Amino acid sequence: MSGSVTRIKSKTPLPYELTAIHRDTHDTKTFCFALPDDATLDMLPGDFLYVHATIDGKTVKRPYTPSSMPGATGYFDLTVKRYETGVVSKYLHEREPGDTVLMSGPNPGGHWVDGMAKQVGFVAGGTGITPMIAIIRWILAQSLPVELFLVFANKGEADIIFRDEWDENVREHASFHCHYILEQPPQGWSQGTGRITEAILRAKLPPPSPDTVIFLCGPPPMTDALETTLKAMGHSEQAIILP
Repeated sequence: MSGSVTRIKSKTPLPYELTAIHRDTHDTKTFCFALPDDATLDMLPGDFLYVHATIDGKTVKRPYTPSSMPGATGYFDLTVKRYETGVVSKYLHEREPGDTVLMSGPNPGGHWVDGMAKQVGFVAGGTGITPMIAIIRWILAQSLPVELFLVFANKGEADIIFRDEWDENVREHASFHCHYILEQPPQGWSQGTGRITEAILRAKLPPPSPDTVIFLCGPPPMTDALETTLKAMGHSEQAIILP
């Protein structure tokens, strides 16, 4: 990036034009929004935007973490799963290229800062992966001296967001490790089944140390239970990051 790049951050909602939509799974899409060619979002990996919408006469907002990398100029991506009860996720899934969407931010979330750890665990349930996408992409793209451990739980195989990317990362990067867990595994499934347990966390995450952080995101009941488990395993409160 040159020194002339404009860094965008606004507390007031701004309109962003939707330029492209990519289908990731049966219910998840990545939405690409335009920025000026010389502009980027002023954010660290893991920071989030608020999407603002007026639905049935009510003004609502929901946080979404860009899946594109910080520093990308001219565009940013949001990866969003459609939930039947999610008013804003349904709103986004009904948008088409050429539409504009109001967003404010970026806002500081549970983010990655270069140098904060040498070993990083990512524990994700379903769309809990979305705040972690940019962090993983950033660390690998920068060739940082960091070992990454992803534990990713979903209902079924078709629900694994960006599976091809995670599998390719395992092949391409000796520092990237990935373990899937499925509630409804297909026949012959060789990875985890059921839910994320303490035994899985002990086997698949780095042990507690001053050089280790764990990012944890998923449905609130899962997050609450696993945060308690991680603390019982010896990970400090400061080392557990909830994006």
